[in-house]
Amino acid sequence: MIVNSAAGKRVLMLLENSLYPHDSRVHAEATTLAGAGYQVTVITPAYRGQRFHEVLDGVRVYRFPFRTSGRGFLGYLWEYGYSMVATFVVSLIVFARHGFDVIHANNPPDLFVLVAAFYKLFGVRFVFDHHDLSPEMYEARFGRRARRSIYQALVFFEKLSCRLADHVIATNESYKAIEMQRGGVSEQRITIVRNGPDLDRIRPVDPDADLRRRGRTIIGYMGAMATQDGVDYLLRAIWHLVYDLRRTDFFCVLIGPEDPAVGLEALTIKLGLQDYVWRTGYIPFADLLRYLSTADICVDPDPSNPFNDRCTMTKMMVYMALEKPIVAFDLPEHRFSAQGSALYVKPNDELEFARALVELMDDPDRRKAMGRFGRQRVESALTWSHSVPFLLDVYKKVTTNAAVAADEISTESVQTRRREHPEIVIGK
Repeated sequence: MIVNSAAGKRVLMLLENSLYPHDSRVHAEATTLAGAGYQVTVITPAYRGQRFHEVLDGVRVYRFPFRTSGRGFLGYLWEYGYSMVATFVVSLIVFARHGFDVIHANNPPDLFVLVAAFYKLFGVRFVFDHHDLSPEMYEARFGRRARRSIYQALVFFEKLSCRLADHVIATNESYKAIEMQRGGVSEQRITIVRNGPDLDRIRPVDPDADLRRRGRTIIGYMGAMATQDGVDYLLRAIWHLVYDLRRTDFFCVLIGPEDPAVGLEALTIKLGLQDYVWRTGYIPFADLLRYLSTADICVDPDPSNPFNDRCTMTKMMVYMALEKPIVAFDLPEHRFSAQGSALYVKPNDELEFARALVELMDDPDRRKAMGRFGRQRVESALTWSHSVPFLLDVYKKVTTNAAVAADEISTESVQTRRREHPEIVIGK
């Protein structure tokens, strides 16, 4: 049997809840595949004047205008509904211009399965890259306001994504267990591709002089700031730091996009923390590196809940790559990732979080030792280079199956034509 070596080499990656190339995981996956000879296109939201189409590091990028979710469930419904329509329209443009053999959907939302299902009619393979547990994330965001019917709908789309996928990518063992138990996916169709920093891209740089002057100790946070990310817990911990523990010799920088529904600006004012906290919003990657390189302590305030307890947090490994000590609530996947580079606090205890900050603020030698351990941990086990073979193995399986299927269809067609037209000699 002759296998078509070009089959499956064109990949379309779908991204909605972050931007490209800001999303470090998607950027690493896309550039890895491009470097391995795949033709990779990414569809992503656009932000602040980004172009509709450009090529970055060998990856084609197509963008649609970003629309914020606003407040509440209806806001998210509008955001995801708009994004799915926009993604589908742009995918038609990509399909016509370049074609693609594999759709690689980076959830959330799990609604990407609807786009993938359409293209599966044309023989396109579907890889479901399971970044977040959407049902648990919904409950974490809305708490008591969460509706059972919506939770069940999210479970349905997660199951549909798992079952229609030709292969499922999990970020850790916790997600793999969910995919097998709730999604009904066989172990053979799941590969764990862990989040991991690219040390060629994420590296310490010279500190920012202006930020350095704003406090004896600089506390840094990077990442999204939605309800489940616990930045409100961090702000209340900082309130304890200032008003209960009487420490004012610090400054905290919060880097990343905010969900308006969380109300971080109002909470900062209510707690009287305007002089101690700076929220940067989206900033260029070079600025992010500079600010985090300035930080003395980095924080991960994700509270314990059924969503966060199963998540591998990218920000933790970015902190470790930059040799920063971490203060975090004691969650299972935090322990696996950070080990001795973090000081762990009883989950959701804001006063204890503040006390842990003081402990590290007053012990620079311990901070340095924790930072060195974190960097060594990343280098030895957690860099993106350790995940590359697993990602490429996924595509070897998916593209081999696609090539074999295409060859079988072609062979069957030839045999049919020979039976119907024995006078025609085919294939010489």
